[in-house]
Amino acid sequence: MTTINVHETALAKYNPLSRVLCFDTFDTTTHGWTELLGNYDGRGDLDTVDDHMRDFRPPQLSSCSFFDVGTHGTMSGNYALKLATRAHPGHTATGIRRLTMAGRGRVRIETHFAFKAEATVGHEAAASVPWDGNHHPSESQFGAFTVATDICADGGLRYHNVIRYQNTDLDGRMTQRWMYPVVPEPTPRDHQEGKFSLPYAADFTAPDPDDWRTVGEPLELCVNEVPTKINWHYLRWDIDTATRSNVELQLNDRVVDLREVPVPPYPDRYATLDNLLNFYFSVRTHRGVRNFLFLDSVLISVDW
Repeated sequence: MTTINVHETALAKYNPLSRVLCFDTFDTTTHGWTELLGNYDGRGDLDTVDDHMRDFRPPQLSSCSFFDVGTHGTMSGNYALKLATRAHPGHTATGIRRLTMAGRGRVRIETHFAFKAEATVGHEAAASVPWDGNHHPSESQFGAFTVATDICADGGLRYHNVIRYQNTDLDGRMTQRWMYPVVPEPTPRDHQEGKFSLPYAADFTAPDPDDWRTVGEPLELCVNEVPTKINWHYLRWDIDTATRSNVELQLNDRVVDLREVPVPPYPDRYATLDNLLNFYFSVRTHRGVRNFLFLDSVLISVDW
């Protein structure tokens, strides 16, 4: 009789590179994915955290329970890692994984994820999509989700690879595009140096909408007609830390070549971050409706 190895079965839904750094199945624990909190002063005074970075909300384990169907469960068990925004336009929730690099070369992050806007019950929230029995207003109440890195090496050269799926623009109109920023993310050091001061719920990745560009063709994802049905999507993203570049993105059966997508570095060097290799997911609402990103599991692998 052939014995089925549970771990091999779990890995079979991924395509890792030669060395697996992390295989985080959230049916067990959070595996080190935590809230991205802005920097604060030497007295531990959290009031010194930048306004736009002080309320990202921590990731939580969730059984994906909804008002109409009860416990939905996940792709691989009972619990997913849930990122949940507040019901405030522009609010962002984040989950970050902190590693360091033992080499340079290809890095791959994969996940199976689901996304949704919170179901509204007893009233209707503003929406650009009417209900017709197939389409649902909640389609236009989900803003965007982002996958990104924070990397620093080679004498303090710091940069972010960033890719965002924008479902709607800031006015709630459907866009369904992949996007990337052409500027580096504002940092607390930039704020200390007087280069910016951003308000609560500003886009911490790149606050000016004019600093974003699209890549690839519009892409419709599976939202499945009502906000309490969640379908799991496969995402694979390859970057290269040897060339500090993007490589390729796959979402289900669609592959996008990212080799021409720039990765702008900071003009000044950073200290205390040698070999930094961070990954984060974020979800951002553009309406006064909570948005959610559920991660069934995440696998990070490298070729070095």
